[in-house]
Amino acid sequence: MTEKLKLYGFNNLTKSLSFNIYDVCYAKTAREQQDYVAYIDEQYNSERLTGILTNLVDMIGARVLSISRQDYDPQGASVTVLMAEESQVPAGETIVGHLDKSHVTVHTYPEYHPETCLATFRADIDVATCGTITPLSTLDFLISSFDSDIITMDYRVRGFTRDVSGKKLFTDHDVISIQNYISPEIKQHYDAVDINVYEANLFHTKMLIKERDLQNYLFNADVYELAPKTRLEISHNLRREMIEIFSGRNIY
Repeated sequence: MTEKLKLYGFNNLTKSLSFNIYDVCYAKTAREQQDYVAYIDEQYNSERLTGILTNLVDMIGARVLSISRQDYDPQGASVTVLMAEESQVPAGETIVGHLDKSHVTVHTYPEYHPETCLATFRADIDVATCGTITPLSTLDFLISSFDSDIITMDYRVRGFTRDVSGKKLFTDHDVISIQNYISPEIKQHYDAVDINVYEANLFHTKMLIKERDLQNYLFNADVYELAPKTRLEISHNLRREMIEIFSGRNIY
């Protein structure tokens, strides 16, 4: 926004961003699967997630009022952050941040497939803001903070405010697509699809990684130690798992 809108009283609009990532890995034995979950649990513990959320708060131009966080047994964590509006900067466990006008949360969910030896890590981040703050500028930062094979994003503007003449304003910024807030350098690595309902200020985007180097998906294993047939089978299972998560349904 190049200049502020002249409003009658407080800006009553609320903006909600839901950001979900999935990271898929091949872990052959039950021990490797347990080690993978433990690895993810350590990589994305509540302390690191708190750091991600506090950086996000800085990026949207707010200040932290309070933080609560918790690691869980056997895995996962939660963090909550309360924020207050201030300035603006670009942008396993659960972390939630609360603001005087809004809050931000993150949750992690490591799990694994009982038959294909595929382990999946999911992280959910929700940012709810009021007034002039908008969380869309943080998307590059969020995508870069996690290893993301599949990404789903939802953005919605709710409520209304008024200008000085009393006219209702149901949004205070133009949004055509969530993709417009993601850098070309990041988007080139993904296939992306939009499902938007402009009349309701509802925006949905999902992205699927294009290139899949098998070595990057093997946990504690070397691709050259696998027989060609095994490589093809793992690659097929990875592709199937990602397509079904991306599509949101069981296809195969």
